Amino acid sequence: MQIMKSMAAKARILTITLTLFGLMAGAAAQAATKMPAFTLPSVKDGAMVKASGYQGQAMFINFFATWCPPCRKEIPSLIQLQKEYGPKGFTVIGISTDQGGASLVDKFARKMGINYPVLLSDSETPTAFGGILGIPTSFLVNREGNVVKRYDGYVDHQTLVTDLNAILK
Repeated sequence: MQIMKSMAAKARILTITLTLFGLMAGAAAQAATKMPAFTLPSVKDGAMVKASGYQGQAMFINFFATWCPPCRKEIPSLIQLQKEYGPKGFTVIGISTDQGGASLVDKFARKMGINYPVLLSDSETPTAFGGILGIPTSFLVNREGNVVKRYDGYVDHQTLVTDLNAILK
């Protein structure tokens, strides 16, 4: 009986160790992931916008749709972040997954008062970011161009401020 308890304890320790190792390895791998290159049209004027144009800046890449309630809820926070941190070398980039075309998204962006670039997604860009299973899905990118955090779903303002301050030091 004592041998069984000892083996069970060792198995739990091994499981915990492997789990922690996996979490640490996953965090290290995520921190070292280069942001995918993309070139997408602006919904405002159709001009092609390249990710490389923001080299050296911290970015918050936000995949969203005009019809998505959590996306709509998140936009005022993103507008505030752009106002507050834009002068410090940061930009939000909205990437719309809408199928209705640029004019629909541009009208929405104007109505919401969006003050950051809004681009129209293609089929390759979400895949390049590792797949977008739901929206909103966002990525925090540091000044070196590395994706340091992925957010699946709505993110509250304070979490974004905390995470952004950590990479803008």
